[in-house]
Amino acid sequence: MKFPKSLEELIECFKLLPGIGEKNAERLSFAVLKFSDENAEKFSNSINNVKTKIVKCSICNNLTEDSEICSICSDDTRDSSTICVVESTKDLILFEKSNAYKGKYHVLEGLISPLEGINPEDIKINELINRIKKEKIKEVILALNTSMEGETTSLYILKLLEGTDVSVTKIAAGIPVGADMEYLDALTIQRALEGRNKLS
Repeated sequence: MKFPKSLEELIECFKLLPGIGEKNAERLSFAVLKFSDENAEKFSNSINNVKTKIVKCSICNNLTEDSEICSICSDDTRDSSTICVVESTKDLILFEKSNAYKGKYHVLEGLISPLEGINPEDIKINELINRIKKEKIKEVILALNTSMEGETTSLYILKLLEGTDVSVTKIAAGIPVGADMEYLDALTIQRALEGRNKLS
């Protein structure tokens, strides 16, 4: 038996999500069928709002809504002499949840990976270097995954900052080799920041 067309389309939409296969997509679609009209409208509006209202911060590439500058970049109480460089907004949020860091951020939106065709110009490295010069940054904290791509990206940034007065540090203690940032807990993040190593 084939599913009704609308249900089939919903199943296909759920399959677009990472980690969702046929069975999970069917299960989620049937769950949506059981929504009240109010919850169905709320669910639909939430998806629409995420696509229409959320934009990238014009300074750090963090997510923001109702403003082109995110709440972190516009916060005058934060340390504006330090930038923590992360791969994604998810990593930024993880650091914020740890409450261990009170400076600014820069989201690269990816890592250098020649095998996947991702070169330095494909991510936000040039924007980072421009910010460092413009904002007179004193310390850059590299908080990237300890994968080959993360190490390559870190070394590339380090090379670009050679000969400058900028101190480059890298989180270290408590971060297992090959660990994905999004699976680390707040205490591990805090210890990694406190035990960061100076690279230049």
